[in-house]
Amino acid sequence: MRYGPDFSPVEISRAEGAYIYDSSGRAILDFTSGQMSSILGHCHAEIAQVVCTQVRSLDHLFSGMLSAPVLELAEALCELLPPGLDRVLLLSTGGESNDAALRMAKLFTGGHEVVALSQSWHGVTGTASAASYAAGRSGYGPHAAGAMAINAPNAYRPAFGSVSGADWRAELDYGFQLVDRQSAGALAAFIAEPILSTGGMIDLPVGYLAKLKQHCSDRGMLLILDEAQTGLGRTGEMFAFERDDVVPDILTLSKTLGAGLPLSAVITSAEIEARCHELGYLFYTTHVSDPLPAAVGLKVLEIVVRDKLASRAARLGEHLADGLLAIKEQHDCVGDVRGRGLLRGMEVVLDRELKTPAPELGSRITARCLELGLSMNIANLPGLASVFRIAPPLTIAREELETGLAILSEAIAIETNAV
Repeated sequence: MRYGPDFSPVEISRAEGAYIYDSSGRAILDFTSGQMSSILGHCHAEIAQVVCTQVRSLDHLFSGMLSAPVLELAEALCELLPPGLDRVLLLSTGGESNDAALRMAKLFTGGHEVVALSQSWHGVTGTASAASYAAGRSGYGPHAAGAMAINAPNAYRPAFGSVSGADWRAELDYGFQLVDRQSAGALAAFIAEPILSTGGMIDLPVGYLAKLKQHCSDRGMLLILDEAQTGLGRTGEMFAFERDDVVPDILTLSKTLGAGLPLSAVITSAEIEARCHELGYLFYTTHVSDPLPAAVGLKVLEIVVRDKLASRAARLGEHLADGLLAIKEQHDCVGDVRGRGLLRGMEVVLDRELKTPAPELGSRITARCLELGLSMNIANLPGLASVFRIAPPLTIAREELETGLAILSEAIAIETNAV
């Protein structure tokens, strides 16, 4: 069954480190860490050992039972996070964790209205899909009542001000003026990614999260941050929100927490958890608090901290950014390079001055990269942008980064000369 865009034309048979291998044995450098998840690279030896050991002793339980891996992972997460994020719920996927977080926010506040950014992506399940605006909204009937969006602050394509002086503060204030006019008086939460990945790799400017949280506090809303792709070191800090010195009311983690295996978390304060429990909070799933993925997550945290992968991502991220900027200098179809750490975006355009999106060119470059031995992903947003999402493993070697950059430049050269 086709569940999205076309499938890749290659069949993958195995993976190791920063490479995946097709059925013919050809090596393909992975610049997306699988689905932006495998931050330790593919088939990490220590992760494989944990899976083998844990599956022989305790893999799955009745949802109301707890185990040592679950308790230890919850404690380890709380130790890494600031006060106010000290209660943990372990689930399987990002969409599921966002559904659980939104359900909690609605119960805690008594409201039902949820606001998100206009190019957001929080999943395709339930209320997460209602808060996702980058793609997949049409054709499925009504979304959850109370779903609203405000404009995402895009410094490359600013809606307020100019590129040299994008006024994100005025844009945010105006967005909340519209929210106030639309609200039925039942605002529950604002959910946001620190870097909107599927929505075009839009990095929220410094100060945005602080002002966003103030708007939420003024209205009795909870701020939910979705760090599915930015969590656990990818941006150069353990969590992306740390750059802004802002603590969300609820934090969701997924993708990177399991390093490629299905594991997610909802993390909030003792106060919010206690009140929701009093009100009868319910989010049972078949795999809530499963010991096998929890054991994996615990080992992922150990490795990220032990091997200082956040600081490594910061260093290698600068090298990656320099390489992408060099490609921009070489090729007129590259309009912008942005992002943090080892989570970068490169926007492809037909005309730099007009910033005309180039989805067909981007798709051709993607296909050519794969042919040359590099797995890339482009987010084509109809009428808005065509942006390569670049997220290699945090364990990638500098030489492997250079190999990928060389292939990307070659692919662009071939496809632009072919026009």
